Amino acid sequence: MLERTFAVARQDRWQRLETLIALCDKKGLAALAPAELEEIAFLYRSVTTDLAAAQTRGYSAELVAYLNRITARAYAVVHVGSARAGWSNVATFFASTLPREVRASWRIIAATTALFLVATVVSYWLVAERTNNVYALLPDAQIPAISKSLHDSNFGFDRNYAPEVSSLIITNNIKVAMVAFAGGIATLGIATVWAIFTNGLMLGGTAALFTHKGFGLDFWATIAPHGVIELTSIQIAGAAGLQFAQAILAPGRLRRIDAIRTAGRRAGVLMIGVAGLLVVAGMIEGFVSPQRISIELRLSIGALTAVLLFSYFGLAGREPQSSARALTSK
Repeated sequence: MLERTFAVARQDRWQRLETLIALCDKKGLAALAPAELEEIAFLYRSVTTDLAAAQTRGYSAELVAYLNRITARAYAVVHVGSARAGWSNVATFFASTLPREVRASWRIIAATTALFLVATVVSYWLVAERTNNVYALLPDAQIPAISKSLHDSNFGFDRNYAPEVSSLIITNNIKVAMVAFAGGIATLGIATVWAIFTNGLMLGGTAALFTHKGFGLDFWATIAPHGVIELTSIQIAGAAGLQFAQAILAPGRLRRIDAIRTAGRRAGVLMIGVAGLLVVAGMIEGFVSPQRISIELRLSIGALTAVLLFSYFGLAGREPQSSARALTSK
């Protein structure tokens, strides 16, 4: 094909692409309508094909340079814009999608939390009454030999190793969350319930042992900065697993396969959120919890994380009431 014929046949598409690029340069990718977004993606693919054809056929350097230029500009719009959209999706997920799903799943999250708290309180009471009861509640490997405070026991490492320690903590916590979640699928919730219950037994029994040795306040102060986020995340992971089990055992009016798909989407939102929350908890545990600060300050940090976390779950992503609706209701 002659170069002139080639250029005339495609000139309108090239000019249209330049027009859309210029609009994006002025007002950003958000200025394009959905149909124009599809159009610019199509035109970008088309001009890259035209560029390859022009190079292969030995067309003039001027035409190749022109196509190179608009291809590069279109690449910046399409790919950089897509990257920004990706970050925007992440922000939207944590700003609204996750907290809305947590609120929608509050009943099953409340159930897992209640189970955990009951196990914690009962275990604490039994061990506080008689320390030897701990051997009936916990495996030997989970019973600590207490000779100093939990803070001194857990955080005696060199602070220069905090990044490595934080990474290990995050990895371990995500594994625990995945076990609690997977138990809902593999064992129809039995393993999930057991994991949550035994975690409560371990927390309550261990707390009672440290209290018996005179380190009770330090124990709670040590886990407070990271523990609220970490323990809440585990309960949410367990709730996600139980959602799956419920869909399998009691799909309600839905077909079982449809109930499982719905539960899968909702559980997926919760588990992605759990992973993000555990990253935050792990960073706090690796960098903040080990600091040699007072018990009162550590407890205050824990209280602050609790207020922030539950405010986030309770308030984020709510639709503001329009003033027009408020006026109409009067």
